[in-house]
Amino acid sequence: MTTNSVTDLVGALTADLRVTASTNLEAIQLVAKRMKLLALNALIEATRAGEKGAGFGVVAQEVRSVSGEVEQLAAELGAGLSAGVDELTRSVTDIVEEARATRCIDLALNAVEIIDRNLYERTCDVRWWATDAAVVECALAPSEASRNHASHRLGVILSAYTVYLDLWLCSLDGKVIANGRPDRFDVVGLDVSLEPWFACAKPLASGDDFAVANVAQVAALNGSQSATYVASVREGGETNGKAIGFLAIHFDWEPQARTIVEGVRLAPAERAHSRVMLLDANNRILASSGMRVSLGETYPLRAGSLSHGHYVDERGCLIAFHLTPGYETYEGLGWRGVIEQLGP
Repeated sequence: MTTNSVTDLVGALTADLRVTASTNLEAIQLVAKRMKLLALNALIEATRAGEKGAGFGVVAQEVRSVSGEVEQLAAELGAGLSAGVDELTRSVTDIVEEARATRCIDLALNAVEIIDRNLYERTCDVRWWATDAAVVECALAPSEASRNHASHRLGVILSAYTVYLDLWLCSLDGKVIANGRPDRFDVVGLDVSLEPWFACAKPLASGDDFAVANVAQVAALNGSQSATYVASVREGGETNGKAIGFLAIHFDWEPQARTIVEGVRLAPAERAHSRVMLLDANNRILASSGMRVSLGETYPLRAGSLSHGHYVDERGCLIAFHLTPGYETYEGLGWRGVIEQLGP
């Protein structure tokens, strides 16, 4: 049962309760009025009877008093019942809203977990492919023959892994030696030494390590958004061999991330007024459902030091968020999944 159906059910039940209570209270009030009328008539008759009706007058007065008490009790019961029903409605509404918020937090976690699981696989790919014999040979002695062989091997990898834009083999000083899609991207000889991902890769201590920079638009890849992961290429393909180059793999970010944010399991009625986002550690929007965003746009998330939580903003929108917990040996980059939802 959805939160909407629970709210509707509670609304119907409380409405029925109000109708039933109102009907019963009206019946009690009607009895009180009849008792008052009888008491009034009895007092009139007692007055006409004079001394003989004195005792009857006392009884009539008592009936009148009791009818007043019944009327007062009915009024208090009505007010108390109304307050109780209102409090019940408020309590159930609070429970429903808390359940909605908790569900949105779980969905936000699910979104960031899926992307981290995906990116963990990228860290495995880059470290594995950096040990390929053709890649190692080309990094060590970049002749035309070794470049062609390495390019062919990288192309074979790309034909099986469709989530990548390109794979670049780079020298230690930051020049692209070979790439997997030379027919699409003419990058051999390109100087990437000033790229953030290359700067992150230079200090890598072994073949077990990898580097990654923030998602960025890469001009040499026709302006596509890329999450670039880098591992060092080492002599003999050995983990502790001497560094002889770097392998950079460019994950095709936008379509993969969009699939994740669009695939969050929102009910059809929710989807129309919900937005699913992935934010980096600086609250930069990396992906958003329902709309395309530039990588420079930031979101005014008020998470503070909380790893997860929710709040309602000044527009009345529920904002639910969850920090990445990482996946396996991938600690994540401090990203968050965020759900923005207007209305129940």
